[in-house]
Amino acid sequence: QVQLVESGGGLVQAGGSLRLSCAASGSIFNGNIMGWYRQAPGKQRELVATITSGGRTNYAESVKGRFTISRDNAKNTLYLQMNSLKPEDTGVYYCNYQRALQSVWGQGTQVTVSS
Repeated sequence: QVQLVESGGGLVQAGGSLRLSCAASGSIFNGNIMGWYRQAPGKQRELVATITSGGRTNYAESVKGRFTISRDNAKNTLYLQMNSLKPEDTGVYYCNYQRALQSVWGQGTQVTVSS
């Protein structure tokens, strides 16, 4: 079983930066995809960015050029560097691990961007 623990959320002014981390533990195998998703109040959870174990990345159009996803496979840790934050980036950010039919979510970390 895989466990995910996010950290790094907080309150920041518009234009500021935050770095989220997701520590993974348990039975982690190659060939997985990890990602960040977010959910704003009253809205559905949406994709922010994903990265394969080989380093291939994918971003939502709304964050391209501002957010960078990365991972340290040796430390089993996923990161999300968020720059030029906007109020619409506010939400709970969730880490996700997928491999084959397995999908695991973290508990989420709150990001609030004030205008």
